[in-house]
Amino acid sequence: MTEIDRIIQRAPNPFDTETFWSGNFWQEIQNPELTVDSIHQDVLQEIEAVLDQVAEDRRSRTLLLEGETGSGKTYLLGRLKRQLQTPDYKQLPRAFFVYIEPFTASDYIWRHILRYTVDSLLETPAGLDKSQLLIWLEGLSELKKRGIVDWLRGERQLFIRKLLETYPSGIYNAQEFFGVLYHLTDSELYPIACEWLRGDDLDDESLRKLGVQGTIDTEDAAQKTLANFGRIADATLPIVLCFDQLDNIARDRQGNPDLESLFRVNSILHTQKVKNFLFIISIITDTWRQNAPHIPATDRDRLDANLRLKQISLDQAEALWASRLYSLHQQTYPQPTSPIYPLIRPTLDGKFPGGKTRPRNTLILGRRLYQDVKLQQLQANVSQGASLEGKTPPPLLPSDAQSDPVAAFKLVWIKKFKQTRERVSKIRQYAAPELVQMLAEVVQALQMEDIQPRLLPSRTYASYSISYRHPGTTNRVGIVWSEDTNMVKFFHLLKGCGEALSSHLCQSLQLIRAEGVGSPTNRGYQLYTEIFGQPENNHFMSDLTSVQYLATHHALVNDALSGELVVGEETPDGSRLQSLVRQTGVLRDCPLLQQLGFFEITSGQDAAEQSLQAIEDFIINRVLNQQCMAIQQLIEEAIAQFGGASKQQVHQLIQSLSLSDRPLQILDPDVTLEEQLVIATP
Repeated sequence: MTEIDRIIQRAPNPFDTETFWSGNFWQEIQNPELTVDSIHQDVLQEIEAVLDQVAEDRRSRTLLLEGETGSGKTYLLGRLKRQLQTPDYKQLPRAFFVYIEPFTASDYIWRHILRYTVDSLLETPAGLDKSQLLIWLEGLSELKKRGIVDWLRGERQLFIRKLLETYPSGIYNAQEFFGVLYHLTDSELYPIACEWLRGDDLDDESLRKLGVQGTIDTEDAAQKTLANFGRIADATLPIVLCFDQLDNIARDRQGNPDLESLFRVNSILHTQKVKNFLFIISIITDTWRQNAPHIPATDRDRLDANLRLKQISLDQAEALWASRLYSLHQQTYPQPTSPIYPLIRPTLDGKFPGGKTRPRNTLILGRRLYQDVKLQQLQANVSQGASLEGKTPPPLLPSDAQSDPVAAFKLVWIKKFKQTRERVSKIRQYAAPELVQMLAEVVQALQMEDIQPRLLPSRTYASYSISYRHPGTTNRVGIVWSEDTNMVKFFHLLKGCGEALSSHLCQSLQLIRAEGVGSPTNRGYQLYTEIFGQPENNHFMSDLTSVQYLATHHALVNDALSGELVVGEETPDGSRLQSLVRQTGVLRDCPLLQQLGFFEITSGQDAAEQSLQAIEDFIINRVLNQQCMAIQQLIEEAIAQFGGASKQQVHQLIQSLSLSDRPLQILDPDVTLEEQLVIATP
């Protein structure tokens, strides 16, 4: 057996599901070594040319980026950001990049866009030491003249006055907006200044510190504040707003994706002549064809260009395989003569006789073929070794065995959940309509019946609520979620709750809220005790862990509906994702779902036991997914994923699992640890 074949048996499949790329480009970092530059290079050049026009004349423009599922739309957006923000390209980025998650409520769309615009501006481009927002702030003409350090020595009113002189008109709520920008230079006030800009609800003390009267709590205020960024950005770099995964946006009355609201936003910003924005609307070709007729022609005409991702050539597909296999080839000398070994080009020609394919189809095929070769080699080596020793070879999976979808999905979940825990650090990172939509998606996955959005009869707070029925019952359960700290807003929310109950829109009501409910002298508190003092109504405390569970599930829903979710060799749609969620039970440890009665409340297991169980599950699922890999690699992956355990502990756990009735076995346990393999058994 050659050295490269040994590496193939020991190493994880380089075409693994976990390496597939989707979603927000600020959350998933691309590996440039896996990029084939020729793929969609023409589209990238067209976008760059349009961006150069925006930078030159400051006139905002809109591009439609369409392509079939698996064509690489989301990857291309991330690649564009990476290429135009690489420090080696220029000292500063050529543009600021914003990723807009799918909006969950059409009557909340402006606040949603503002929130995600600020969130993206708070991100720090790779290789730089300051956020996009601070770079943007330093780019303002007055700061260029004096420098931000001089402003730090100055006074707030002087800062405001100078910016008012620079921008004497066209800035909404100029005094407060400029005042909050000043506080971005203060490390103590920076966090609440960012919260104000993104439209968070702030308490009176925070408002006082910022010197503002109120928050950005209406669609009109959000629209005009977003326009402020465009008008001031006239003096700085262009801002690229990327709208992606649009198959999971809010629905219109006919149940179609509400693209009309999104295109109306685009038209309004163009009508108002907001400068220096490049809007990129990324959409699946079929979704665009089916829904474009529902969008008024005047709004469609605001598109400056329609860019379509074409299928790739088989030479490009071969290069994509080579990019994934390169790291394996680098581990051996001499390297294989073919850059795609152990795969072969005729397989591509036979699978795609038309000479064209899509990037994702290429990668999924590569995974299956690589796994087939790996198992064939393993079967031959094990049989030969057993024959020489006069032993019966251990049972192995057939060489054409398909990836276990349950094991593969659990690994996808672990990856997404870890990403979510790293980026979601507080409950109020999401607005109430988003939290409620995330919960509604989980309720649907758990097969509740007759799920209805917008329970509350209130135009302001309807999107804070949903209702549903448990299977086999007639009683409707309502859920309301609000983390607003303003007690006046809380009072009006409770009024809507009372109206829903008195109108028999639901028979029981569940309030989810971690924030306080006021004091006994407060009208909101009195109404709260009146409603939730009733035995059929409950108040459950939200918690960060639960939000992380819901956000992880929501990200997978976005991926599935956009055709970007890959599980083993499957690309599950929404209903298949729901089936996998139920089958794997990945939500059963979510505290909030336990409180709401969807799962039994777990108790009696300490943190150490839970961690050990999680590592054990990971080991089993990883081996089932890979079917064969080096024990040393498995140990390192388990520790990297979970931590809290030593190499010796994980090794002992693998050994004990191999001696049990679990579907894994250690080959050649007498050789050194570095040479040992663990395999999946039937």
